[in-house]
Amino acid sequence: MKVECLPFSRIPHATRLFLDFLSYSPRIQHFYPHSPSRYNTLRVNLAGLAISHVVPGGTAPAGALSYRIFNELGVPKETNAFGLATQGSGSAVVLNIIFWIALVISIPLRGFNPAYGFAALAGVFLLGAFFGTILLITRGQRHADAWLRAAARHIRVINPDKVGELLTKVAGRITMLINNRRTLWWAFTWAGLNWLFDAACLWVFVWAFGTALSPVDLLVAYGLANILAAIPITPAGLGVVEGVLIPTLVGFGVPHGQAILAVLSYRLINFWIPIPIGGAAYASLQWRRGSDATRSGADDPGPTPAA
Repeated sequence: MKVECLPFSRIPHATRLFLDFLSYSPRIQHFYPHSPSRYNTLRVNLAGLAISHVVPGGTAPAGALSYRIFNELGVPKETNAFGLATQGSGSAVVLNIIFWIALVISIPLRGFNPAYGFAALAGVFLLGAFFGTILLITRGQRHADAWLRAAARHIRVINPDKVGELLTKVAGRITMLINNRRTLWWAFTWAGLNWLFDAACLWVFVWAFGTALSPVDLLVAYGLANILAAIPITPAGLGVVEGVLIPTLVGFGVPHGQAILAVLSYRLINFWIPIPIGGAAYASLQWRRGSDATRSGADDPGPTPAA
């Protein structure tokens, strides 16, 4: 196996960082009436991506950070929460659809693996919860409102009227999104391209070390690893992705040494490099915030002295 000179010229320039910008920015801006600029959206997503690679807890830390920064950028709280929730759940749904399609093609050719069953069941649960929630909110809003109000009455810190008002706003935004088929189509298209190009980056690393893997086999391994990585045990599935990808690729015929080198090289681009870049993006956002505060303080003349 020749690994002395890895042909880095074969590695695509469109890495995960650039694809996150292409994927997440249009999806977020579709859902935000008070949309921040693409540059600010890029920096917020890079900062969220970095913190999700450092702090365990799935996408919760990244969502919390993005929510705070978008609030500071002037995005209304309800719109902010809806946009981030739609981004995360929609992206996960698209990943599961891609995995299911690859799985249906792969099983007759490669056979069944018990790990596929767990990931497939997790995908069914996610899809059922996603579409069930949308159906309940849009078609059964009256029942959902009654259930949520009844639950809120048992929690002192929650106002049942506020819950009903929030449900009405969310239902209105979901209905608006469903009726806007063009926006919905582009949102899912960008989400699909995000996952597919990231999988293509993995394929190029496998190919660079000497094995041309079938795209179907690659998508099965990639989808399985990323679905299992969604379990919030380690930051961004650190150790889980590697532990699933390497044996799955070996099972699809990639030599063990090549699989290890390809996955570790891919994770260097996919996991480690976004951390310092996201940190720099967050620092630039905080610097902008400090500059704006200083400028507003300078513009404020203060109280006028008494004559």
